[in-house]
Amino acid sequence: MFDFNNAKERVDKVTNRTHLFYSDYFSGISNNNVYIKPENLQKTGSFKIRGAYNKICKLSEEEKAKGIITASAGNHAQGVAFSANDLGIDATICMPEQTPMIKVDGTLKYGAKVDLFGENFDACKDHALERAEKEGLTFIPPFDDLDVIEGQGTISLEILEDLEYVDYVIVPVGGGGLISGVAKCIKQISPLIKVIGVEPASAASMKEAVKKGKVVKLDGVDTIADGTAVAEVGKYTYEICKDYVDDWITVTDEEVLMAFINLMERHKLVAEPSGALSLAALQKVNFYNKNVVSIISGGNIDMSFISQLINRGLYETGRITRINVELPNIPGKLQELLSDIAYTKANVVTIDQDSLREASRYKNINVEITLETNGVEHVKKIHDLLIKKGYIIH
Repeated sequence: MFDFNNAKERVDKVTNRTHLFYSDYFSGISNNNVYIKPENLQKTGSFKIRGAYNKICKLSEEEKAKGIITASAGNHAQGVAFSANDLGIDATICMPEQTPMIKVDGTLKYGAKVDLFGENFDACKDHALERAEKEGLTFIPPFDDLDVIEGQGTISLEILEDLEYVDYVIVPVGGGGLISGVAKCIKQISPLIKVIGVEPASAASMKEAVKKGKVVKLDGVDTIADGTAVAEVGKYTYEICKDYVDDWITVTDEEVLMAFINLMERHKLVAEPSGALSLAALQKVNFYNKNVVSIISGGNIDMSFISQLINRGLYETGRITRINVELPNIPGKLQELLSDIAYTKANVVTIDQDSLREASRYKNINVEITLETNGVEHVKKIHDLLIKKGYIIH
């Protein structure tokens, strides 16, 4: 059914060779030997180009002549657009209305037409299928297609070329195309290698399907990992996953956020939240001293969203903190507070205090101060010092 070696010959023509690299940091936090497969450095910014190109190459001349259409939250869109442009085929890409602009622009630059429709992927997919039927276009499934799955599986061949001994491969999961290809290919070559799928806790559609023994549709999905916000997985992907995936891990948005921050800070790599799922899962594995490959599935993310995630991450780690201090409404007390804070080597970012109207009504005023610190321990020392000096902290 699958010929991964032939698929690799096709996709090698247009893909970057994303070599594994060893991560001291992620190895340390998981007590394993962690190697990262950086598909965020792939052409079009994600693994999706593999499946899209393999699928489109295998279309008949008649199907190519009709023109193609697909639905995607972004990464598959760019993979299809790139592939269609390379092969001289007209392409229309349907994307949810809230798709990040970097993914929309990345699709447009390859010459495809973009149709923004619906609040989520599933509504967008239904719209694309309707257009395909009405306009006679060839639909390119984003994940639930054997040729797409075959293309994604070429990642496994590269992993096994780079690392002789692999114990576990950890894979982000949305609709299941990536993990289906990875698991099927890995198990054909080395059945003893374990494959683990990782989903957002609020969008664990594949884990739920495997648990219930059939494809199910979640009532809703809500996660910062928009590329894996899929309410219903595919029929092909489910059938492969239930037989070939060894375990499932779910992660919270906060855990994904910290993986995103640590990847950027420790390795100077930017992943989209979906791409960081496999790193977020490392602190939840129940094995040690194993050779583990974590796949970063993509890195297409808006600069504005990066800024939001970094700021949120700084608060989560205590690198930025806010304190609310009650002070006597007496001249010089604010200066005393700022001097005490300066003694702790924290940097004041903003100061906000009660208006004159509020100050006139009460003997005390509230002062909210935002600080840059060195982390949670530093925040605790600041808090303890201010309490010791008699400040009232809310």
